[in-house]
This record gives sequence, structure tokens and C-alpha cells, in this order.
Amino acid sequence: MCGIVGYIGTKKASPILIDGLLKLEYRGYDSAGISTMEHGYLSNMKDKGRVKNLYNLEGIDSLEGTIGIAHTRWATHGKPAKENSHPHMDNSNSFSVVHNGIIENYQELREFLTNNGYHFLSQTDTEIIPNLIHYYYTKLEGSNDKFLQAVHQACGDLKGSYAIEVLCKDEPETMIVARKDSPLVIGVGKEENYVSSDIPAILSYTKDFYLLNDGDLAKLSNTDISFYDSSLTPITKELKNIDWDVSACEKDGYEDFMLKEIYEQPKSIRETIGSRLKKNEKVNFEDIGFTKETLSKFNKIYLVACGTAMHAGLAVKPLLERLCHIPVIVDIASEFRYREPLIDANTLCIYISQSGETADTIAALKLSKKQGATTIAISNVIGSSITREADFTIYTHAGPEIAVASTKAYTSQITLLTLLTLYFAEVSESAPTDVISDIKDELLLLPEKITEVLKDDSKIKEFAHKVYEEKDIFFLGRGTDYTVSMEASLKLKEISYIHSEAYAAGELKHGPIALIENGITVIGILTDPTLVEKSVSNLQEVITRGAKTLIVTNQEINQTNYDEVITIPNTNPFISPILSIIPLQLFSYYISKEKGLDVDKPRNLAKSVTVE
Repeated sequence: MCGIVGYIGTKKASPILIDGLLKLEYRGYDSAGISTMEHGYLSNMKDKGRVKNLYNLEGIDSLEGTIGIAHTRWATHGKPAKENSHPHMDNSNSFSVVHNGIIENYQELREFLTNNGYHFLSQTDTEIIPNLIHYYYTKLEGSNDKFLQAVHQACGDLKGSYAIEVLCKDEPETMIVARKDSPLVIGVGKEENYVSSDIPAILSYTKDFYLLNDGDLAKLSNTDISFYDSSLTPITKELKNIDWDVSACEKDGYEDFMLKEIYEQPKSIRETIGSRLKKNEKVNFEDIGFTKETLSKFNKIYLVACGTAMHAGLAVKPLLERLCHIPVIVDIASEFRYREPLIDANTLCIYISQSGETADTIAALKLSKKQGATTIAISNVIGSSITREADFTIYTHAGPEIAVASTKAYTSQITLLTLLTLYFAEVSESAPTDVISDIKDELLLLPEKITEVLKDDSKIKEFAHKVYEEKDIFFLGRGTDYTVSMEASLKLKEISYIHSEAYAAGELKHGPIALIENGITVIGILTDPTLVEKSVSNLQEVITRGAKTLIVTNQEINQTNYDEVITIPNTNPFISPILSIIPLQLFSYYISKEKGLDVDKPRNLAKSVTVE
């Protein structure tokens, strides 16, 4: 959701801040603003709408400050409007604040501040923060480090989630940042430091980062950073080098990030496999190091995630159960938390999050740890919050994913989960070696087979042109093809705003067939040879009722029965979801382009959902 950028150094801050905000647009937002230190006063320039609108604000070209903070806001409290945009200032214009997260007790704090003479210009929860800092600052006359102490005391009053950057008019060479349950990183340069909610925003300036934990505060100048825990005790931090390719955050000639990321999937899967799997060798997860005895104690496995990441879990559930003979429950993180799940020391919980900052997933992980479960985090972002909470972490290595609609992260998650399943099966000796070997061989061939699928998208583009004006589209599949249907339907909803539904094909007669009428579009996925005959029968039922059909398959079928057939390379049915989703990602993309929509930044959505 919202994005944060900060700069403190020797260069003009405003161009760096706006550049960072532009790189955070994928997070979803409705307004933007920056605040800089200008010759003894704090400037504050903001407006609703896109970041590019800031270029049109009067006086923004004359900003000379070398310290500044910036924000893209996604409305939670108060409608999208200039007065609700960040940064927010206190009544005396002494403090400027940007904030990601939600302050749950803001009404109580607002009433407290109102009773102490403060007034408010917005409907946001954020505006209480600079005023609360000011309240404590005025109580600390004669104290050392008043600015830091005031921010610390204000944070102590906040309930909920926050990542904040604060500027103080009286300390023009200092910035203070703090976080709790919302991501924040600090990038280190030469006589300059950067702050951001996401690494890609500042990756072009530095690859050296400090990662803040919950409750941490940091005091920054252009040459120094001091870190403190939630008790304001000084602490040390390890500087991490994030070796991402800067060009991965650029479009590299593609019209949109989503299209670029679809075409990056051969590379992202190859790098996710990496050194974990080599020909004629066992799968390598030394970073987990489970033994046969460790695995034998688990009587169930939870795969917990949200949205696309949850679909990745569903795609691997059949293989995990088949090879490891352990019941697998795939659960939505936001539901898992409130259902009192049956978890104990004999439970393995695997949490999946592309960003590693998904609030519900992190909260679910914390819950399972309290109940004694063993936890594994799967993330694409090194040092993200989920990776620091879990007992073990494994990374997808998909590289930065900028488009809101996930593509390469999804297929990389399935790939990594499949590798993890094979590792479990080899360690526990729970599956025949020839079955494991076949899947391993097919995994190694995936990058080449995806490249083959991507060579020609003309049929997909043509079919998208035929149906882009439709209001309803249905997806059908059985087994793992059904899980692909769910993800394909979600992609279509996300970026084209067409209502779509995915159904297990065997459920067609149990209600959904009532919705099939002449001219409606049905997309079928057929990759499992044991289920093709039954799925073909279901598709025939929709054809006889006048449906247009698009089929994605690697099986021998009578192609003349369908309006369009996309043929993909054959592979093991358990890993076919990695191949069969590719044409359907392109299908959603081209429909969105036909409708003239913003593919990378669909309405109302955010890349990283950091609040519940």
C-alpha cells in the first residue's frame, strides 16, 4: 500500500524524493507529497492523484533543501484529498511526518490532543503523530536529545502499525525514523542516507541497507546513523548488501512491468532453482537441515498466505500430500488467525508472501509460533519482516516484482514449494525415487519450456481482442488445473475489472451451469491425462449451451470442438501449473491493454498489503 521515501545528504532532496515515489507507484496510492527542510522552515507540498502531479505544484522547482521525506498515500482514514495527503505537520509547523500503517487508537489520542489545545485539518489518523510529538517535545525543555525522546514517547502511545519519518524545524540536520509492523529500510551512501518502505525505490542509489525491526528507531544525519530499540537503548545493526540488478526495476523496453515480468519467468525460475537442484543430485536445503526424525514428528502441514501466494500453496498441496503422506491444509492468512487453528509442536506452518510484509500473514506466523509450531517463511525480499519472524526462511530469487498483479513471483513460489516437497520426500524416504527423479528432471526443463510458450502469443492476443468487452468469464479445471483456474480468474479480475469465476469442472452441474448462456466465454485447462476425459465432457456441456471456449492444454484432444486452443509443452501434471498459467497471464494482460487500462497499477489494489 502506501510508500515512504526519505533523503538526508548533500544533494537537493526533492528530485530524489519524487524519483523514489515514482518507483513506489506499484504499491497503490491515491495522493502524494514531499516535505523538505528549507532555510529554517519546513516546506510541505502535496496533492491528490498521481506522483507526476507534484511537478505542477507552484514553488516545487525552487526547493533547495538537502533533507526531506515523501509519501504516497492509500486512503484508510479520510477520502482521497489534498488535506488528507501526507506529509502532515503539527499546529506549530515544527514537525513534519509521513506514516505507513494504521493507528488504531487515533480517536482516543485525537481527543486527548484536542483537550490540550490542538486542532486538526484532516480526517486522518496520521495527523495526531506530529502533534503528539510536539506535545512531548514541549515537555522536555532542558533535556538532551529532545527530538529523539519526543518521537520515542509518541511512539509509545501509538497502538496499531506504523513506519514513520519525522523532520524537526529546530534540528535541521536530523531525521528520525521508527517502525512497528510496517516495513522500513535505510540505504547507506557516501555522505548521504536514504529511507524507504521498499528497497526498489532507492536501489539505484545504493545496495547497502540496514533493516529495522519492530520497535526500532533510528536517528540519521548525512554521515551517521544511530539505532535504538523500543526502550531507547542504543543497538547495533548489520549492514546488508542487496545484490539486485538495478535494471530489474526498469522496463527495459517493455511497454509495462507486468509484460516484462511475464517474460522474465524463465530466468526467475532458473534462479529460484539455483544451486538447490542439480542433475542426478538430491535437492539441497542445507539452510533448513531437517532430518528424517524432524519430519516424522509433523502430523500436519499448513500452507498459509493471501491472494496469489495462497494459490501457489493450493497448486503444491496435492504433490506435498502424495509424496510426503502428511495432511496439508491451505489457509487464507486473514481467516487462519481468527479461527483458533489446531496448532502444536507437531505442526509445520509454511508462510508465503512475495513482499514478506503482508500484515495478515505475519500475524498468522506469530500466532503459530506462540503455539509451538515450526515455521518456514517463503519470500522474495531479503530481510523482510516475515523472514525475521520465522524459524527458517527460503527465498524465491525472482528479483523485484513491480507490477501489482503477481506473475513471476507466483511461478517462482510454486517452483520453490515443489523443491521443498521433493526435499521432504527425499529426507523422509516417503516416495519412490523414480517418481522424485521424474519431477526433478521436469523442473530443470521448465525455463526452456516456458521460453517455448512465450515465443508466440498471437493466439492469446487475438482471443483477448474478441472477448475484452465481455462482462463475465468463467474458468474450469480439475485437480491442479482447478488451482490454475483460480489464479487465472484472479489475474483477470485484478487488471481488467471483468467479473470472472473459477470452478472445479466437476461442480459445473451443481449450480454454475445455470450461468452459462449463448455467447459467454469459458476457459478450460486440461493438463492431467487422468482427468482429461471428464473435463472434456464438462466443456462439452458449456459448448452445447452456446459458450465460446479457449482451451490451454498439453493433451491430445479434438481441437476442432473449441474456438481456440493454446498448446503448451507436456510436463509432469504436478508441476504443470507453472506452465499452464503463462498463457492466461498474457490473456489478462492483453484484455487489460485492449480496454486501455493501467496494467501495472490497477484501481484500489496495492502490491504490499501492510494493514489488515
